[in-house]
Amino acid sequence: MDTNCPFGWEAPARRTTFVAESIMGRSTMGKVLWVDLSTGTITTESISDDIFHRFLSGTGLAAYLLYQRIPAGADPLGPDNILGFVSGLLTASGSLFTGRWMVVGKSPLTGTWGDANCGGNLAPGIKGCGVDGIFFTGQSDRPVYLYADTKGAELRDATFLWGKDAMETERLLIKAHGKKQRARVACIGMAGEKRSLISGIVNHGGRLAARSGLGAVMGAKRLKAVVLCGAHRVDVHDAKRMKALSLECNRHVAFQPPFLNGTMTAYLGSIMRVLPTQMEIDGFLYKIMLKKWGTVNQNQMAIEIGDAPVKNWKGSNRDFGFDQSKLINPDVFTEPVVAKYFCYSCPLGCGGINLAPDGSTEVHRPEYESTIALGGLCLNEDTDSIYYLNELLNRAGMDTISAGGTVAFAIECFENGLLTEADTDGLKLTWGNSEAIVRLVEMMVRREGIGDLLADGAKLAAQRIGKDAAPMAINAGGQEPGMHDGRYDPGFALHNVVEPTPGRHTIGSYMYYEMFQLWRKIAHLPDPSLIYLKSSKYQANREKAIMGASCSNYMNVINGAGVCLFGAFLGAQRIPVFDWLNAATGWTDSPEAYLTIGHRIQTVKQLFNIKQGIAPTDVRISRRVLGDPPQTTGANRGRTVPIEKLRRYYWREMGYDLENGVPTPECLHDLGLEAL
Repeated sequence: MDTNCPFGWEAPARRTTFVAESIMGRSTMGKVLWVDLSTGTITTESISDDIFHRFLSGTGLAAYLLYQRIPAGADPLGPDNILGFVSGLLTASGSLFTGRWMVVGKSPLTGTWGDANCGGNLAPGIKGCGVDGIFFTGQSDRPVYLYADTKGAELRDATFLWGKDAMETERLLIKAHGKKQRARVACIGMAGEKRSLISGIVNHGGRLAARSGLGAVMGAKRLKAVVLCGAHRVDVHDAKRMKALSLECNRHVAFQPPFLNGTMTAYLGSIMRVLPTQMEIDGFLYKIMLKKWGTVNQNQMAIEIGDAPVKNWKGSNRDFGFDQSKLINPDVFTEPVVAKYFCYSCPLGCGGINLAPDGSTEVHRPEYESTIALGGLCLNEDTDSIYYLNELLNRAGMDTISAGGTVAFAIECFENGLLTEADTDGLKLTWGNSEAIVRLVEMMVRREGIGDLLADGAKLAAQRIGKDAAPMAINAGGQEPGMHDGRYDPGFALHNVVEPTPGRHTIGSYMYYEMFQLWRKIAHLPDPSLIYLKSSKYQANREKAIMGASCSNYMNVINGAGVCLFGAFLGAQRIPVFDWLNAATGWTDSPEAYLTIGHRIQTVKQLFNIKQGIAPTDVRISRRVLGDPPQTTGANRGRTVPIEKLRRYYWREMGYDLENGVPTPECLHDLGLEAL
């Protein structure tokens, strides 16, 4: 049913009520919520089972809806942009690793399709309110938040919350609404309010949907928070089968043999670096490390083998000595642990609630991306400062990857005389100067002085500085790339430029393909050799294109289902995503059919960018990241990524035009997308 909700400020707005009904017990709620912030109108829209079958839920359903409804040339920070919160099709179905929620919209940072993925506890809250997604249009003239529960939804005044950080905002809203049932909150901090183009959206005490700058969209709409208190149940087609599949999956997660200590991982990385060969990586080994240390398990090894970028991507492992550096030892970040942190439906618990170094408070343990971006990228070895900055950025709702990348850019500009102490309010921005780095990030959060220049990311800052700053602003399509070096694994470089959301490290690489082990479910996909020469990674051929396309398509299934990437790393034979989907919905689709769904989702997002005037060939990555010119020392010396050849092979494998990346008429016909 559709109802309207007049929007008043003197008294709470009249509630919009709705009744949720799962479509034939198939894991979806069958509808989405539309909130017009300009008028206060709240309506529901039914979604047919056919749409879910063609696009799943999550980012798939969002791509289908937003492609059609965001007009060409929409201002990302204007009323025409749509901001959506979506859960996955498998969320609350009894499956494991399926607590991811995603925020979607046109990115103000890149101008492309934008999405950001987060764990925490919000995903089941969306379905608990009887919908599969909540979409915001228009712009409010003052701060508001959405409150929704089992009975309906309404907009409420958020003036009293404006200016508060994300942690305080969440605390106050849970106190106000969490008495009868646990409230789940997603909100912005100061960075989103100030429309920083590298701001994200915060949930569950510091988990961030950080990428694409969508916190700025939320701030531009003056939407401070979303509060979800619903308790609708999610039905599935075959609950018995679902339970059996989850028990078997959990058996793999629970097995945890002893492993190396943190220091030994550095020696292992050193050995791996000097060998001319590389072994196929089984994600089960990564799971063991992830369960022991969390994502910081990678710190020491990644720097040694050349996976972690250093010194604004121009340095190498030689800029650190693993035997004396606190930064890169994962043991440093696992003690003292107050508790392991688990996202909703996660049996692994890769997160951690730690004591801050001074013992004064409990904080989320910094993740790998944060420790490298705020540490190695800036040559900052002060662990205490990384903890502090991580908490500061979590409260402000600012992306730690982009923040660290932008600080490293500023340091290099200072080193080369493009910024002076007169520009930086007296800060000496030198490599490893932790005090200056902390002060600079604080200024970025508040948009004060030089911080205002840097708060929208490195690429825009370089345009404002001019001179010769552009090569130092490391980005892919306008977004600072994640902390995985394409010179070590060219698959990362490829996905940085071919994904509709550029600069992403969570979609694909050659290492990811090895861990996904899709060839165990789909016989025609290439099975990597157990041991292979490292030099073979730098070849551009059809096999590499198939690997890249498979990663893109599979991750669209993963994000449509709401599955965690780390769960997917267990391998397709251990995490039964395809079987879970069939058990939840009653479908009988093959793994090949699901990858076709992923291909369809990818293609709609590609069409979204083209509609918005972003040609696929326009998306570029900084030459330094590709080894142009090659490094002369360190783990990645002499390595260059043939990105143009890789991209052309990838486009051809996806059914896109070889020269321009536009989906061909034959591709659109095969995917049933002719109408688009």
